[in-house]
Amino acid sequence: MILESLIVVGFALILDLVFGDPKNKYHPTAWIGELVAKLTPLGQNPNQKIERLGGIFVVSIPIGITVTLLLILDFGISFLTTDWITLIVSVLIGILLLKTTIAIKGMEHYAMAVVESLEMDNLDSARTNLSMIVKRKTSNLDKNHIISGVLESVSENTVDGITGPLFYYAIFGLPGAFVYRIINTADSMIGYKTDIFKNLGWFAATCDTVLNYIPSRLTGFVMIISAAVLQHNWKASYKIMIRDGKKTESPNAGYPMAALAGALGTKFEKINHYKLGNGEITLTKEHVISAISMMKLTSILFFGIVIIPIISVLTLIGWWIHA
Repeated sequence: MILESLIVVGFALILDLVFGDPKNKYHPTAWIGELVAKLTPLGQNPNQKIERLGGIFVVSIPIGITVTLLLILDFGISFLTTDWITLIVSVLIGILLLKTTIAIKGMEHYAMAVVESLEMDNLDSARTNLSMIVKRKTSNLDKNHIISGVLESVSENTVDGITGPLFYYAIFGLPGAFVYRIINTADSMIGYKTDIFKNLGWFAATCDTVLNYIPSRLTGFVMIISAAVLQHNWKASYKIMIRDGKKTESPNAGYPMAALAGALGTKFEKINHYKLGNGEITLTKEHVISAISMMKLTSILFFGIVIIPIISVLTLIGWWIHA
């Protein structure tokens, strides 16, 4: 069980680092997003209490469908001819499915698309590309604030698109990774405090906050280790994370963002919301490349420092209980 789970996580990471995401029509996370989009109008209601209840169903229905399908798949695999074939098929399917919940190369692709637009002095294109990975309004951002948005998104996505799914896979298996991803996807779509979504999106936003509490802080500390390995300023990374991690509206997002800002010796700013880090350094392509390197190394180190111990301990506890 330990070896099987570790192989699944290890090869899922390798697969994503090498190949990235499949096209949306083959991507389960994209399917989940489409389902949430279709359920959203059904959950809306002039009555606030009914709409808040609708918000629960918008999240719960995709979770129910996904978990049921995963359990059926697992049940079907158990009927294969031999234990070895069952194990091999289970591992291969596990790798492919877990890979769809993480997005390392995908984040790199979107981040570099913004940078490439900036290199061509096409601010409008850069703002459009940035709008695909951040929640904020991007239409009036200058170059420095655009790159700041990219860096913040890379650091936050290290949790949302990598360490968060892996953390919950380690505890609950594939259902855990997918439930996390569903909630995270729903939060990114409807978890806004606007008049349109404040009631409908409350459940997705609340669940996302609860689920990210531990992974965001663990990721922040692992990013500090990554900073040390990559010879960035790990001491400033730790100092800024502790000092500025609580400054964001989200109780979780600030920790990996502040850790990255400190490591790179930069300041991230979301206008009228927060400033993380010190200095007035002009942000460049090199900062984005360094951030992507930290994201990749953090993913690998998180596997070794966090995921392996969790899977090992939980498996040993399971053996002891059933002994």
